[in-house]
Amino acid sequence: MLSVEGRDFPSNRGALCRKGFSAGELLAAPDRLTTPLLRRTKGEALQPASWQEAIELIGARIEALTLEHGADSVGTFGGGGLTNETAYALGKFTRVVLGSRNIDYNGRFCMASAATALTKAFGIDRGLPFPLADLGETELLLLVGANPAETMPPLMQYVDLMKSSGGRLIVVDPRRTPTAEAASLHLQPVPGTDVALANGILHLLLKSGAIDGDFIAARTSNFEAVRRLVQQYWPDRVERITGVPAAEIERAAAWLGEAKTVIGLTARGVEQMSHGTDGVLSFVNLLLALGQVGKAHAGFGCLTGQGNGQGGREHGQKADQLPGYRKLGDPDDRAAVAAVWGVTPESLPGPGPAAMELLEGIGLPGGLWGLLVFGSNLVVSAPRAARVTEQLRRLELLVVCDAFLSDTARLADVVLPVCHFAEHEGTMTNLEGRLLWRQKAVEPPPGVLTDLQVLELLAIRLGKGAHITSDARHTFAELGRASSGGLADYVGFDYERLGAGEELFWPCPSPGHPGTPRLFVDGFPTPDGRARFHPVDFTPSSERVDERYPYFLTTGRLLAHYQTATQTSRIQGLMAAEPESFVSMHPSLAGTLGLRDGDLCRVRSRHGEVLLKVRTTTTLRLDTVFVPFHFGGAQRANLLTSGLVDPVSKIPEFKLTAVQIEPVRPSVGAGSSDGPARRMDS
Repeated sequence: MLSVEGRDFPSNRGALCRKGFSAGELLAAPDRLTTPLLRRTKGEALQPASWQEAIELIGARIEALTLEHGADSVGTFGGGGLTNETAYALGKFTRVVLGSRNIDYNGRFCMASAATALTKAFGIDRGLPFPLADLGETELLLLVGANPAETMPPLMQYVDLMKSSGGRLIVVDPRRTPTAEAASLHLQPVPGTDVALANGILHLLLKSGAIDGDFIAARTSNFEAVRRLVQQYWPDRVERITGVPAAEIERAAAWLGEAKTVIGLTARGVEQMSHGTDGVLSFVNLLLALGQVGKAHAGFGCLTGQGNGQGGREHGQKADQLPGYRKLGDPDDRAAVAAVWGVTPESLPGPGPAAMELLEGIGLPGGLWGLLVFGSNLVVSAPRAARVTEQLRRLELLVVCDAFLSDTARLADVVLPVCHFAEHEGTMTNLEGRLLWRQKAVEPPPGVLTDLQVLELLAIRLGKGAHITSDARHTFAELGRASSGGLADYVGFDYERLGAGEELFWPCPSPGHPGTPRLFVDGFPTPDGRARFHPVDFTPSSERVDERYPYFLTTGRLLAHYQTATQTSRIQGLMAAEPESFVSMHPSLAGTLGLRDGDLCRVRSRHGEVLLKVRTTTTLRLDTVFVPFHFGGAQRANLLTSGLVDPVSKIPEFKLTAVQIEPVRPSVGAGSSDGPARRMDS
C-alpha cells in the first residue's frame, strides 16, 4: 500500500476528507481495467483486445465517419478531473487532428454558470480571486447553495477559525445541511428563488445606507440599473416569493451592512438552475454594492466542484475556448494559438455546441456520429439520463477512456484502460488559481496507458502524430506558450518552480514572475477596468410544481461519495456508509404520504421515475425532497431531471424538478440499482 506523509499545505493545511484519505485503495481495485475492450459489431459483448487492434478500429471508424459525414461528425467529451496537460491536449486533438468543432466537458454540468457570471461581472473567471485562507480572516462569510461540510470538508477549518474570532456565517440553502447547522443564520428559500432573495437583501442595504458609494463610483459601472430594479423587492414581497421570513432577510442585511469584511461564495445550489447565471450575478451585485471586492479578506468567489474544475475549464475543453481562456471567436486569439500549434488560423474550426446541445445532436445532419469520452460518466451525470442513454446508443462509434467499467463504458464500442491519479504526472489548478504539481507515485498496471499516450497513438494513426506528444512536461511547456497573453496566462510556470515548492497562482505572464494570488487589487480585466453590475429580475423556472407534481426535488452530494461514484463505489468503507440511493423528506411530509423510514416509494417527474427508499429528516422544507446524484442504474437521480438549461451558460437545471411521490409495496425490488427504469417525457 502506498504511504505518504502529510504536510501543512496552504489550501487544506494537511487535511483530507474521507474520500481523499481512502483514495489509495483504488489503485488495487480488483476490477481495474487493464486491457482494451472491443464490441466489434453492435449487439456483441465487449471482448478483450490488443492496443493495436483497438487503435486501428477507432482510427478506421473515424476516417469512415469523417468521409461520410464530415469532420464535425466526430467529437470529444472531457472532464474536470483531467490534468491541465490532458485537457489542453484534448482540445488541440479535437481541433487539429480531428478538425472538429465538437468538444465540451462535464464542467458544463458543474461550473458553467459561475464561469459565465464571473466573466460578465469581473472580466475573468477564477473560482476564488483570493487565497482560501482569507475565509478564516473575514468578519462574515455568506455561503449560497454550498455545503462544504460534506462536499469539501477541509474548507470548514477556515469557517471554524472565522467563527472562533467572532465572525458570522450565513448559509442560504433549502436544506438544513451540516454546513447550515454550523451557521449563525440559515435562510431556507424555496428552490429556485435565490435571485429574489439577493435582490431583497440589496433593497434593504440601499434603504439603510450600508452600500459603499465611493467604491461604486470609482470601480464599477451600471449600478443605477440595479438600484432601480431592487426597489421592487421589499421584504414582504420577497418573503412571499422565497418563503424566507422578512425578519430573517432583515437580519441578514443588517449583518452584511455591519461587517467590515465580507466574503460571498456560491456553489451548485444556486448555479445549477435554468437561471443560474442570474443567480450568481445577483449575489455578485451584493458584494460589489458593499465595496467588498478587491480588498484583503473580502470578495466574491465560487466553489469549484471537481479536482481540476478550475484548470479543466481554462485550456480548451470548453466548446468556445482556446488555451488560457482565449476565445475561438476572436481572430487575434485564433492567430496566437494557431502559431503555437503550427497551423493556420483559418484551419481551426469555430465554436461548437455546449454539452446538452452536443448530445441532442447525435445522429442528426451536422451532428455527432462518433464520440470519444475522457474522464466523464455521461449516463449518470447528464440530465434526462434515459434520453442521453438512448442518444449514446445511436452513435456509430463510442470510445470511453477510464480506469473502471463505468455506466457509460458499458455502452461503448471501445473501452480503453487509462492511468489512475497516482500513476502519471501532471498539473492541476485548484479553486484559488493555484497550480499544483501531481507527481507520479506508482507504476500503472501492465497494459494501462496515460490519456496523453492514447491521444498520441490516435494522432499517429490518423496521420497527424506531429501535433500530439505523450510527454507531460513537453505538453505543459506548450500549454504555457499557447496561453501566453491570455487571461489565464501560464507561460511563467514550469515543473522546476513547482518542484522547488513555489506557491504559484495564475496569471503568471513571465518566467520568474511571482504569480497573482489576489486579483482586482488595482482594477478589473474589463475594457474600462471596472466591475460591472447586472440587473437581474427574478424569473420562475418553467419547471413548476402543480397539483400533479406538488413537490420540489433537489439533488446533490453525500459525504461518502464523489461524482457518479465510479471510484467511491469501489471503496469498502465508503460503500458501507452509503450503499444505495434514497429520497430524503420531512417526517411530516412522509406521514402525509403514508410513508416511514425504509419504506419504498416511487418518485415520478414529468421526465421519468425511480424507486427509492425513504429517509426522513427535519432538515428539509415540507415542500422539498432530496435525492443524491451519485448512484447509477435504476437509482439515477437524473432519470428525473429535465432538459432545461440556462440560456447563457447552458448549464442544466439539476437543482429543481417537480415530482410526485407514492408508496409502493416492499416486495418491488427495494434498493435495486440495476432494475428497469421507465422514461416519460412530457
